[in-house]
Amino acid sequence: MQSMKHSLTGLFARRSSGTTAGLYFVVCQAGWFVCVLSAARGAGWLGMLFAGCAVVWHLTRVPEPRREARLLAATVCVGMIWESVLVYAGLLVYPSGTVIDGCAPYWMSALWALFAIQFNVVFAWLRARPVLAAVLGALAGPLSFRAGAALGAVHFNRPLAAWIALALGWAVLLPALLQLAQRWDGVHREAQAKTHPLHSS
Repeated sequence: MQSMKHSLTGLFARRSSGTTAGLYFVVCQAGWFVCVLSAARGAGWLGMLFAGCAVVWHLTRVPEPRREARLLAATVCVGMIWESVLVYAGLLVYPSGTVIDGCAPYWMSALWALFAIQFNVVFAWLRARPVLAAVLGALAGPLSFRAGAALGAVHFNRPLAAWIALALGWAVLLPALLQLAQRWDGVHREAQAKTHPLHSS
């Protein structure tokens, strides 16, 4: 009887975790479109507003919001520095939202925040697979920017060099940030860390 109880509890937890990951993916994909489309129309603040609401929603759901807040802050800082390097190098040009010349536009911080709240929910399975994470980063990173360029939010000033830089950068950034997410995991309680995801409803 006890074994059956544990099996049913584990099954429920896996289903709950999968449902939560799906919800986060949908919310953050919607956020990506809001950020990119609003930025393309010179209203990047709309994306910031959406991301702000998503971050608050996330932090009110997780068991340890301070850890997640630390992860979010670090991810946004790293992301904005990396984006600014690409801008400063003349590889990417943003038509709107640039506050300081040579730096990434302010609304990119919203995209990085939306990305960060998925680390320990949607992408937790990748934390133990750094090589796969690097490959996925090298592929998905440039494709995401290509989609943003198609919608008018960014321009590739030197396309080939930009693609190579994005692929190499994301191949390093994704696995590195996932390791940081594991260190500052606020989604899994300490007693169940690494094995039993726990999401508040």
